[in-house]
Formats: sequence, C-alpha cells, structure tokens
Amino acid sequence: MDIYEEIVKLRQEGRRGAVATIVNVRGSIPSFETAKMLVRDDGSIMGTIGGGCVEAEVWQAAREVMESEKPRSLTFNLNQDPKYDTGLVCGGTLDIFLEPILPSPILYIFGAGHVSLNLSRCAGNAGFEVTVVDDRETYANRERFPEAKAVIAEDFEQAMAGITPNESSSIVIVTRGHRDDMRVLRWAVRTRARYIGMIGSKRKTITIFRELTKEGISAHLFERVHAPVGLDIGAITPEEIAVAITAELIAARRHSVRSLPHMSWFHSHKLGSETEPETALQPSDQPSEKH
Repeated sequence: MDIYEEIVKLRQEGRRGAVATIVNVRGSIPSFETAKMLVRDDGSIMGTIGGGCVEAEVWQAAREVMESEKPRSLTFNLNQDPKYDTGLVCGGTLDIFLEPILPSPILYIFGAGHVSLNLSRCAGNAGFEVTVVDDRETYANRERFPEAKAVIAEDFEQAMAGITPNESSSIVIVTRGHRDDMRVLRWAVRTRARYIGMIGSKRKTITIFRELTKEGISAHLFERVHAPVGLDIGAITPEEIAVAITAELIAARRHSVRSLPHMSWFHSHKLGSETEPETALQPSDQPSEKH
C-alpha cells in the first residue's frame, strides 16, 4: 500500500493524519524533492523525508496540524543550525509543506420534516455526508432524501444507540416536538460531535437546558450547542433556514474566527448562572419544526 492508498483508508475509517512533502531543496539534503511522509493520528508514520532531527520536528508539527486542521510550511537550514548535524545530513536547506488529512464531514439530522428536507440538500452540496434519522418511515425514506448517504427510520433511542459521532461530525436536531428534541440533545452533548444545533425559540432552548442540567448534565457540555440554530440572516422559510444552518455548519467546520451573527442563546449567556436576563426569555423568530 502506498501513501495515497493509506490516506484514502484513513478517511474511510474516519481518522486523521497529516502529509509532509519536501517542496523545495537548496543544496544537499539526505532525501529528495517531493519525498513524502504520512503521520497518522496514532503517531505512526509511513514514508520518510530523510530521518534524523528534521523528521522528528516534522512529526511534532504534523500532530499540531491535525489539531488545528490547517496547513503549515516549515523551513530547515541544515548548514547553519548545529542541532541538525547528526551525521545524517549533508548541509543545505529544505522547505516542507504539511497538510492535514481529515475525514469527510458527517452531518446527522434528527427529524425528517420540511427544514430537514432542505438542509439535507443544502449541506450535501456543501460537502457534508448526510444521515437523516426519524421514527416515521413515511418521512424518513429514500424517495424524500435521495441525496443522503443514509436514511434511518427507527425510534430515536434505537437509532442513537447505533451512531458514534466523531470530532468531524455535526448534529442538527429538528424533530417534530419538544420531547424528542430533548431526548436527542441529552444524547448529543455526550458525544464527540464538533457541532450541535437545535431548532426552536430561545424560550424552548432555556427550558430544555434547565431541565437537562437538573438531571445532572454539566453545563459545560452545552458549549458546542447552537440553539436557536443557524446564523441570524432573517431566515423564515424552510429553504432559508436550511441556508442559515448550513452557513453555521461551514463556519464551525472551517474554524471561522471572525465575529458572526449567531442566534444561539448559549453563545451570548454564561451557562449555569442562577438567574437569566429577562430578555433571554423572549421567543426568537425561529419556529420549531412542525409537520
């Protein structure tokens, strides 16, 4: 198996890695331009860029690239830095490009109503692998969601028992009722999912948050939760709400650092406080999903 086949295998398994490539050489080095080394998420490597101290530093940088999910360039001057004089190098300078290998972003949509129908299409077009879950076969079926990678028509508890979101996963909760939303959110905050979003008003959000924390769920587990879900773009129709949610999903996926108009109550209030501002109890314009 070569490095490219191993990259495909890693992504199919939902794992991470980083590829280091020598992109420029000046002078003599113990390897060659275009040489590659793959660092897997368990620390193991495949290939080499010459060994020695350079390779050890690149291995450490690769781990950081996996975490940040952003590429990075490194330059090593083997002539001037004595720490590289290990007998393995001949002098010279090399530039190395490190790029992250990430699993495909997965989106689990709980609920198969009007918003879900449009979100599946919109997020799918943005590169997310979509799985739709609903307990009604009349809604959760291939005819309604032909673009989805998977459609699960099972009781929510049964479906959740068979799903294990990873750090590249997102969960959007748009079921038809308060009770099911709370059931899914109770499970979702205990997963490793990067992003969790729930549709509904701020009043509903606060009510569910308070009920779940009374059950003993730590407030800090809600730090990933976006509820009300989506960016505040004035969305009203299911099609517009799907665009707002997809935009927020992209922002989370790309680690956007700029200020964005999130509607989430969790992003504007300190969790776990004894009292909440009265303004937080006003319902937002975002509707609950109804069928």
